Amino acid sequence: MIPKYRKQFNQEFSDEKYKNLKDILQQKGGVEPGFRISESPIFLTKEFEGKLLDATESIIAQIKALPVETLQKAVPDNCKVPNDTNQPHFFTIDFGVCKSENGEIEPQLIELQAFPSLYAFQKVYEETYCEVYPFLSEIKNAMPHETFKNHLKELIVGDENPENVVLLEIFPEKQKTAIDFALTEKLLGIKTICLTKVKKEGKKLYYENNGKLTQIKRIYNRVIFDELDNIPDLNTEFDFREDVDVKWITHPNWFFKISKFLLPLLKHQFVPKSYFLHEFPENENLEDFVLKPLFSFAGSGVNLNPTKEITNSIQDKENYILQRKVYYEPIFEDINGDFSKAEIRLLYIWRENDERPILLENLGRMTKAAMVNVDFNKKDAIWIGSSNAFFGEG
Repeated sequence: MIPKYRKQFNQEFSDEKYKNLKDILQQKGGVEPGFRISESPIFLTKEFEGKLLDATESIIAQIKALPVETLQKAVPDNCKVPNDTNQPHFFTIDFGVCKSENGEIEPQLIELQAFPSLYAFQKVYEETYCEVYPFLSEIKNAMPHETFKNHLKELIVGDENPENVVLLEIFPEKQKTAIDFALTEKLLGIKTICLTKVKKEGKKLYYENNGKLTQIKRIYNRVIFDELDNIPDLNTEFDFREDVDVKWITHPNWFFKISKFLLPLLKHQFVPKSYFLHEFPENENLEDFVLKPLFSFAGSGVNLNPTKEITNSIQDKENYILQRKVYYEPIFEDINGDFSKAEIRLLYIWRENDERPILLENLGRMTKAAMVNVDFNKKDAIWIGSSNAFFGEG
């Protein structure tokens, strides 16, 4: 996409530098990433970045214009958490790098979430790319590290003492994203706590901090609420649905409200047409669509080639969408002359009194497989896995 930087990177690349990149990340995080690190960043033009931002602005405006009742419909009755907020604290949006009918490279919306992704990790990842390949510094994210840190600290810690703020997850040490938890702890001075370790007295929540019972006043929530039911014999003192004296960052209800549930309601040239399964029109061709469960995570349950037999067998059709297929364009050349495809996730924070969210970072994913999820990659390929996008003049 930017021949100058792609050529220079491929010339400078070596297995030694790739190992160095991974070693530095492990050293900074204190733990090895639980997902594949791509050998290469993603290079995209400023023009493409402009398309991403224009589409996102339009989508945000459309979401803000939706009635509160419409968004509330997305939250399953058995998952409703008290003390909801007017807007989410996080907003992330995924676009595939595709080619239009007239041959232009353009973004196409894949999905969107009000759930924190790897914010701390991606900033460190971008900075590490620049350490190993210094020429990348001229096109790195313009936001200084300190500004990034202050934004996240203001959002997550707020006016509280960091010891009263926790990152909450289920068995965090087993999660693939454990390196992000470790980097978040270093960045913000907060602890990562397993849901099973939270203690409850009345409406107050506590955790053990160096042998001392410490009150939890703010939760940086990394628990995917609808996954709780899939963990047998999970022993907890605290149920999300209880009314407790805690500030959620972000409130769990937003996981459902900003989700694939919105895709059929959005319109833009970079938004593929989507339908709820129970509203799929007869004049559309099923072969042109991908079947997605509304609230799955990391690509689980997605069917790239749904059939009538499959869709007819689904009982809860209102919990699925059909999204028009988009075709990722393989334009990211590796050192062997093969090409990878990619998608970009924009990582925003949304402060409570702000009209619009603030873009902090991006997360890239590269693949040579049919699905652009790091779990679906071939193990012997290169230029695949988690990445970071750099935008420059074409």
